[in-house]
Amino acid sequence: MRSLRAGAEPSEGPEFGKAKSQYRNYTEGKLLDRVYSTYLLMHTHQTVDFVRKKSAEYGTCSLRKMGAMEALELLDQLVDESDPDVDFPNSYHAYQTAEGIRRAHPDKDWFHLVGLLHDLGKVLALFGEPQWAVVGDTFPVGCKVQKSVVFRDSTFHDNPDTRDPRYSTEYGMYQPRCGLENVLMSWGHDEYMYRVMKFNNFALPKEAFYMVRFHSFYPWHTHGDYRHLCTEEDLRMLPWVRELNKFDLYTKQEELPDVQQLRGYYQSLIDKYCPGQLCW
Repeated sequence: MRSLRAGAEPSEGPEFGKAKSQYRNYTEGKLLDRVYSTYLLMHTHQTVDFVRKKSAEYGTCSLRKMGAMEALELLDQLVDESDPDVDFPNSYHAYQTAEGIRRAHPDKDWFHLVGLLHDLGKVLALFGEPQWAVVGDTFPVGCKVQKSVVFRDSTFHDNPDTRDPRYSTEYGMYQPRCGLENVLMSWGHDEYMYRVMKFNNFALPKEAFYMVRFHSFYPWHTHGDYRHLCTEEDLRMLPWVRELNKFDLYTKQEELPDVQQLRGYYQSLIDKYCPGQLCW
């Protein structure tokens, strides 16, 4: 198990593009209507049955073949409709995140790559999936929705699982401390990219897979909910997820990186850890 304090000390975070309190504002802002509509659809349709269907559909990674850089370039076409903080293509956000990590953790090149790749699963939105099934915060299906889930009080009224007694209790269909790896998360880019990484045998440490799989699980890593489902292993991984989150969130700013200048370095990391054509 790698320690976050091995080598470079845990970072104090990136230089913020704006005040921390201005990020993830779900009560006001020019993008709020778009964001709310995305979450309303997500919270209506993300059910146990839906997640199982999508897991089976995409779990074999048989959709197409392409390299990691090609997938990243596809995100030039995607603006995340769940994000209240940015209105520019997701590919720029990937480089912003990676460069923030690179400055804070210069000795961990694998972590730089995680920053670049963490959102690549959003290519699902370019393969025909609606954004509500790709982007946004994730949450466990099959149990009671916790208070910190975004728009919880106004968006779940038409979700059939909320009226199913099997899924409406604190634990729902799970056992205490069953482990997040045994929990069905709402379907989206986190789980899909984790599946792609596993299927293609990315030569990255366990922490990398874990960070990608749970980086959008804000109710857990930021608000402390769903701890009753966690094992000690989940809690040991939590500092890594939080470390990625600092850069995933606070490097978002309108000043965009020079992608052409950075591309060579990140291609070298792709060649080192996940080279060639990948199955998606």
